[in-house]
Amino acid sequence: MKKKRIEYDSPVDALVAISKRLNTFENRYHMESEDFSEKYSKGQLEDSADMIEWANDYEHFISIRRDIEGQLRNVA
Repeated sequence: MKKKRIEYDSPVDALVAISKRLNTFENRYHMESEDFSEKYSKGQLEDSADMIEWANDYEHFISIRRDIEGQLRNVA
């Protein structure tokens, strides 16, 4: 299954979109993404398609957030 690539106008737009996806997983599985990531990385959760997508989305979220924070530090 090939993933569709989505491009955003800004990193903030991307962060908002991925936050919405993370929120969907959090509501579905009654778990915060940070807690999920810790359990998933320890092998405590299954490797279903949802879990893999959630893990990838969370890693992407962290990466985008760090980039934005870095840019903000450079401006201040």
